[in-house]
Amino acid sequence: MKRGFLTVLLSVLAGGITAYAVVKATQPEPVAQSVVTTDENGTAVEYRTVNLAETDYPDFTYAAESAVEAVVYVEVTVQRRQQYQNIDPFFRFFFGDEYAMPQQREAKGSGSGVIIRPDGYIVTNNHVVDGATKIQVTLNNNQQYDATVVGTDPATDVAIIKVDATGLPTIPLGDSDKLRLGEWVLAIGSPLGVQLRSTITAGIVSAKGRSMPDYSGEFKIESFIQTDAAVNPGNSGGALVNKKGELVGINTAIVSQTGSYSGYSFAVPVNIVKRVVDDLIDFGSVKRAVLGISMGTVDKKIADEMKLSSVSGVYINEVSKGSAADKAGLRKDDVIIAIDGQKITDASSVQAKVAGYHPGDSADIAYIRDGKTAHVTVVFQAAAATNGEVALDGTTEFYGAKLRAADPETLKSLNLKGGVEIVSLGSGKMADAGARAGNIIVYVNDKPVTKPEEVVAQAKKAPRAVYVEGVDKNGRAFYFGFGK
Repeated sequence: MKRGFLTVLLSVLAGGITAYAVVKATQPEPVAQSVVTTDENGTAVEYRTVNLAETDYPDFTYAAESAVEAVVYVEVTVQRRQQYQNIDPFFRFFFGDEYAMPQQREAKGSGSGVIIRPDGYIVTNNHVVDGATKIQVTLNNNQQYDATVVGTDPATDVAIIKVDATGLPTIPLGDSDKLRLGEWVLAIGSPLGVQLRSTITAGIVSAKGRSMPDYSGEFKIESFIQTDAAVNPGNSGGALVNKKGELVGINTAIVSQTGSYSGYSFAVPVNIVKRVVDDLIDFGSVKRAVLGISMGTVDKKIADEMKLSSVSGVYINEVSKGSAADKAGLRKDDVIIAIDGQKITDASSVQAKVAGYHPGDSADIAYIRDGKTAHVTVVFQAAAATNGEVALDGTTEFYGAKLRAADPETLKSLNLKGGVEIVSLGSGKMADAGARAGNIIVYVNDKPVTKPEEVVAQAKKAPRAVYVEGVDKNGRAFYFGFGK
């Protein structure tokens, strides 16, 4: 009896395996192939194509259902100044000028965000949370949390916010460098506000390394993923996801004459986002590596002038003295063709690649000089710090100087109630104006200061110039000024 049962079972298994093998054998595999045809002039033209089985067409259900749980709706509150104009003079006579002064009013805005860590860290766009006095996050399951800003990076338009929660759903991070033109992607976010929360649209990768029109910033990292997935205001900060459900970009902007989607959307590549996010979480600011060159894209004219074999790479217009490129031996008119083996096609690809390094990291750069290809190892340097940036040692950057609150003993010895010490000086306006390490800043533009952030704030308010007063180590008064 048992032997008969085993015989039947083995027969069923064998039949199933045979049927599967037959189906696979008769089903066409997706094989890349070349097709040769002729154009209208009779010239042979070769192009690549692929033979796809019906089952090879993309199914987005898994990616969509998984990723949507980690995309959140972000609502922000900001305070804006409202200027009243054309005030009736009789009204002003009876009620005073204070009624004609700019008034603060509350305004609401919204965007999207992506949960990247289960303990509440969410990546979004800097422009979504810029100036926000209150941030509220709504998950796909309708849970709501108040959020705080961990750090922002205007150059890449990336920001990190955090909610007090654990065990949140996340999206695995992919590799945006491996994206291919024509590859399917999903855009997930909240276009046009809360009414269309958790909307999913699909499109393809239209281009890589795009520079976005009218984008500006102190550091411009312009290497966006362009897609035709429908994105509208409110999608900012949302997820761009591949077929596997991996995060490959953060949706940032659209190009439109009307303010609504018209076929073009842009996302920050996740490989750039990862670097920015790690620094914002660990340090509160981005430790950005720089190469120290100005560059231009190689076109046919440049290729002919430099006798290059192909129109690719970027040529160096200028090398900053003392920069990483200068120390490595790169020169003006060298043509960079690869960084750590990755082909360089334009300035955007250089920016995107360098953005993935920390100061102190090294990379192999392949370049062409006098028609010959050579390699050099570059050790990246740190970008100049921005005013108000707080370093790991607690000092604050201010026009090339490092500041910290003066310690009580120093203040007592100088008979001061408060002040800010100049810890050290690098190149910049403070050193040029005559500042000295160890000096104590007491006033900035006639306002008393006791903390570095007050120095930065007073300087920021100044319309044209910054005027500094204080005492040196020996108690002698000093003063100097410089233009902004």
